[in-house]
This record gives sequence, structure tokens and C-alpha cells, in this order.
Amino acid sequence: MVGILLAWRYHPGTREFLESLARLKSDLGWIYSGIASAVAGALIPEFMRWLLFQRGRWTVANGRELLFAAPFWCAMGVAVDFFYRAQARWFGDEASLAVVVPQVIVDQFLYNPLFATPVTVWMYAWKNGGYRWKPEFFTARFYLHRVVPALFATWGVWIPVVTVLYMLPETVQIPLFALALSMWVMIISWMAREKAHS
Repeated sequence: MVGILLAWRYHPGTREFLESLARLKSDLGWIYSGIASAVAGALIPEFMRWLLFQRGRWTVANGRELLFAAPFWCAMGVAVDFFYRAQARWFGDEASLAVVVPQVIVDQFLYNPLFATPVTVWMYAWKNGGYRWKPEFFTARFYLHRVVPALFATWGVWIPVVTVLYMLPETVQIPLFALALSMWVMIISWMAREKAHS
């Protein structure tokens, strides 16, 4: 992400490419956010699993994973877009400490612990538990044992990522968010699957 930030600032070709993505996002609005997040959060991770770990053998489980992940990450992408736009309105859209620091703090220490991480953990636990809601999902124990470890993983990945994202114009943030999302989904899917089997 730091390389992309530097390329944005100093490489005209990269800036032109990212600006073309920003124009496409501006034209399509929420549709772009939903589609980009579904591709990044569902299609790319499933394709990588199929290609690298299953040696090109597609299974019914891959199809089931896509049926769950595509709508979920589409909805989360729209939520993130809404949140990034709100952050730009609340704090501004400049690459300055006075703007970026509060955005990162609100993102990582309010939005993530109160919404993004619990919802993601709940949804993956629901899927991995055979699509059955359990009362334990909404207990302090579940939050402590399942959401808090995911939060530490979230902070390890997303604090550096969103710091870079908030240093870029708001119109470029969602296209680059999608880039980081694929890696994150692979991590969170693995964590959820390990917890389901433990």
C-alpha cells in the first residue's frame, strides 16, 4: 500500500490509472463499491483457493462459499463506501495529520470493534455452523473469545492499510480498499474455519 501511495504521488501512469478507477467509481457509485468488494472478497479468494490448494478441481464447497461470500462482501463494500464518505465529510479529505489520525482512530477503534469485525465474525460463524444462529453469538464470552482475536488480526492488517487509504483522495479509497480486501478475506476465512474445527 505504501508503494501504491508513492506511485500515486510520483508516477504519472499509476496516478492516471487510479484516477480512471475513481472516475468509474464516481459514475457507478454504490454499484461499483458492491461489485468491486464482491469480486475482491469472494471471487478472487475462491479462485486462489481453487487454483493453489485444490489444483484446479472445483467442488460444491467452492460454489457454496461463493453463494455466501459474494452477497456478504458486496453489502460490506457498500457499508465501507458509506463510512469512507462519512469520514471525508466529518474530518476532510486532505493528507494531513489533523485529518488522517482521527479517521484511522474512528475507523479502527469505533467502526471495527462495534460493527465491521463483529458482523464479519458472526456471519462466518453462522456459515461455518451450518447457517444456524446461536444465542452465544451475542454474548460477552463470544465477543471476548471470537471477536477480540479477530480484532487483533484486523488491526494488524487494516491500521497500516487505512492509514495509507486516508492519505489518498476519497474517490480512490474504495478501489484500493478492494485490493487489500482479498488478502483480508483469506485471513479471516482461515481463522473462522480453524475456530469452527477446534
